[in-house]
Amino acid sequence: MRIHFKTSYEHDIRLFQDRWTLGVYAALLALAFALPYLIDEFYLGEVTNVLIWAIAGLGLMLLTGQTGQASLGHAAFLAVGCYTNTILIEQGLPFVIAFPLAGVITGVIGTIVAIPALRLHGIYLAIATIALSILADDIIVLMEPWTGGVSGKFPEMITIFGFEIERWTMPSRFYYLVLVVTICCTLFYRNLLRSPLGRAFAAVRDSEVSATAMGVHIARTKATAFGLSCMITGWAGALMGYYAGTFNNETFSIVISITLLMMIVIGGLGSIHGAFFGAVVVAFLPQALSILKDGLVGGGVAIPGLETGVFGMILILFILFEPMGIYGRWLKIRIWLELFPFARKDMFRRQKSYLKTERLR
Repeated sequence: MRIHFKTSYEHDIRLFQDRWTLGVYAALLALAFALPYLIDEFYLGEVTNVLIWAIAGLGLMLLTGQTGQASLGHAAFLAVGCYTNTILIEQGLPFVIAFPLAGVITGVIGTIVAIPALRLHGIYLAIATIALSILADDIIVLMEPWTGGVSGKFPEMITIFGFEIERWTMPSRFYYLVLVVTICCTLFYRNLLRSPLGRAFAAVRDSEVSATAMGVHIARTKATAFGLSCMITGWAGALMGYYAGTFNNETFSIVISITLLMMIVIGGLGSIHGAFFGAVVVAFLPQALSILKDGLVGGGVAIPGLETGVFGMILILFILFEPMGIYGRWLKIRIWLELFPFARKDMFRRQKSYLKTERLR
């Protein structure tokens, strides 16, 4: 007789928790590949935008949600990935080499930046990354011979082994390219969480003192997390450049960094699902607000600050009432349904405790 011992870490070590979970994700993947045949080009473009934001969210989630390092400067690495990919292609490299290399170069630059920056903690690290995002704007303008300055650049058509892909004339082909990159980044993230390095990230996030006691090298782990995060973000930046069709120093502003951080908080910090849920909110909410505004006050009326105000209100509501985001709320609903009718009313009551000092980090 074969005895199988289960541990509390088994659902994290295995790629899929069980066959039912595997079947659900297989069905979602099949639906994703069939989507160009089910919806028109406008909505296909919006879904493509969601996937690009999700890739960028996975990059920031790896740093903030998995390692606990807040960053408000990831728009700079979106810009690095975008410009690096375009410049490499202009120098004659094919897309299949330039695109992966753009992510690797962005990751190396992120690691170099992380060495001094990650000596900071909390709000001080956030301020340093804000400065990085502001500096990126000036650097793009100063490097005009390479970046085009304020005039910007127009990415060339993607060619993969003679197969042409263009965002506007061939949206389905571009969608499939973004979908494949999204799948690869998601599998990379998921397998990273199953590895010893991924568990070291979580240990650093939960307690640096405990992580050090277990033999985790804090500085090296943080720098590695920053580099891998920037690598994924660089790939998202390259795809954003193709999606926009043109980009300059104003394309990747500090607002993008704030939107990225807000996206993963709303979606659910520390989870792959949270990056996708947050991307759906960020990509579709502006469209929903535009449709609602046109229906209520007419299409010719502009309401300054409407989108920013609604985003800020949503973020405040989530921080106050559901800090674990959309995915956290879904987990609570699922557990309540599984335990019904034995679920207690105050089962998910928040425990409020505050650390008076940072000496025990």
